[in-house]
Amino acid sequence: MRGSEHIPSLCPRFHQAIELIGRRWTGASIYVLLKARCRFATLRAAVPGITDRMLSERLQELEEAGVVARTVVPETPVRVEYALTRKGRELAAAVEAVGAWAGRWIPSRESAAPRPPARASRPARKR
Repeated sequence: MRGSEHIPSLCPRFHQAIELIGRRWTGASIYVLLKARCRFATLRAAVPGITDRMLSERLQELEEAGVVARTVVPETPVRVEYALTRKGRELAAAVEAVGAWAGRWIPSRESAAPRPPARASRPARKR
């Protein structure tokens, strides 16, 4: 490396946030909870491939971070519901942005390759 090159720095708060919401199944769980509050089994059924143990761990992490609230409804049988807190609901714009990006760049099962954004054509450069 040349001495004059600038080494970009990583914001520690960004790093902490992306590590929290970027864990496997966490984004999918947040996506589902943005739609509605859910019971554990409903959330597990909505997130493909997640196990009970992993969902429990992810929900606990999100609860500790103040992103998800766990509510025990004292009925017979007891019902436990999970919902996003105000802090969690503020992730909606980020989740929507990722969804828009995925729609543009992640191939669907029907197509083989992502489509790049349309650009104005430029004349070919002479060599």
